[in-house]
Amino acid sequence: MSTKDAIINKLREAFLPESLDVVDESHLHEGHAGHKPGGETHFRVYIVSPAFEGKTRIERHRMINAALAQELAGSVHALAIHAHAAGEKAR
Repeated sequence: MSTKDAIINKLREAFLPESLDVVDESHLHEGHAGHKPGGETHFRVYIVSPAFEGKTRIERHRMINAALAQELAGSVHALAIHAHAAGEKAR
């Protein structure tokens, strides 16, 4: 299973999102810290879930980081997070 697939599966299981998009941006970081041949090191996550209702941006990021602790301790060098509660306007 690819790292991207693992991220998608874990976020779906943890947050039952209304929408989820995980983008591998590794190719944009070629030659930078943490980049490895073959990619799967730098990701951007767009997620909308009722689980984030009433949570601050920092709390949402902590929730996602906890769900993806294994990936962040391993092959994932960078994770950009855009997390919103259902019905919130994305900024």
